Amino acid sequence: MRAVYAESFSTEDPLAGLVVGDRPVPEVPDGWTRVSVKAAALNHHDLWSLKGVGLREEALPMILGCDAAGVDEDGTEVIVHSVISDPGFTGSDETTDPKRSLLSERHQGTFAETVVVPRRNVLPKPPGLTMAEAACLPTAWLTAYRMLFVRGGVRPGETVLVQGVGGGVATALITLARAAGVRVLATSRSESKRARALELGAHAVFASGERLPEKVDAVMETVGRATWDHSIRSLRPGGRLVICGHTSGAQPDDAQLTRIFFLQLSIIGSTMGTRDELADLVRFLESSGTKPLVDRTLPLAQAKEGFAAMDSGELVGKIVFTL
Repeated sequence: MRAVYAESFSTEDPLAGLVVGDRPVPEVPDGWTRVSVKAAALNHHDLWSLKGVGLREEALPMILGCDAAGVDEDGTEVIVHSVISDPGFTGSDETTDPKRSLLSERHQGTFAETVVVPRRNVLPKPPGLTMAEAACLPTAWLTAYRMLFVRGGVRPGETVLVQGVGGGVATALITLARAAGVRVLATSRSESKRARALELGAHAVFASGERLPEKVDAVMETVGRATWDHSIRSLRPGGRLVICGHTSGAQPDDAQLTRIFFLQLSIIGSTMGTRDELADLVRFLESSGTKPLVDRTLPLAQAKEGFAAMDSGELVGKIVFTL
């Protein structure tokens, strides 16, 4: 079958190890099911995998991709939840399973004609979303949903700052927060991306690092080192900072520990989301009429073009590969 996979790692030139070619169709273990992929969304996780982050060399070649929408063995249109918990895990939140993984880490990913996943990891695709839109949900949009409403406890009427508009998580944060009646502020280095954030529903936008006219209840942080100081300084006393990643680096120049304890700020980590939260997200989109923002769709054969766009940061929303 045709697939996009990692053949080698490189921190300097990650796309050098990216291959579009043929791979064997995965076998179906007991309790798993086969999904014919119709659309698969690109994530920063895929780019990091090509740098050797979260993916072991002995697992190569590995088909990349966490997200997919397609058709299962019964002919049902489905969305694939990409968090694979250990078979022995008995907890209610699979994101807390220390042995969990994402598709494309231990198990072959979604950038292929076929992906194989546990039966529990598929749920019906809502008819109101296209395959491309549905493929955006399991990683970026689920991450945003959990950051806002599960880990962050954001409520209607509160004010939230979204750092670094452009990628899938940031655009999802703006869209979901606005749909839930939250006041949204957003930042970006790019004037065009700030304008796009206003179109998405942000109430006000600012250049990266610009002092805000008001303190916020919560900050949604995906950038890390480059925005950490600004995020901490933007919070009101008792505010919350929810972080799901650090695309600019993991070590801030100043952790702002004094401000954190003196103002009693909460620093909250958030990773992906559960299958039940993905179902909640789907219902939220259906009831609100909200849809994911797709920056562009590309045939799977042009995957390198999509990876290059993500690597350069030239996107607003999700890049989706279609089959």
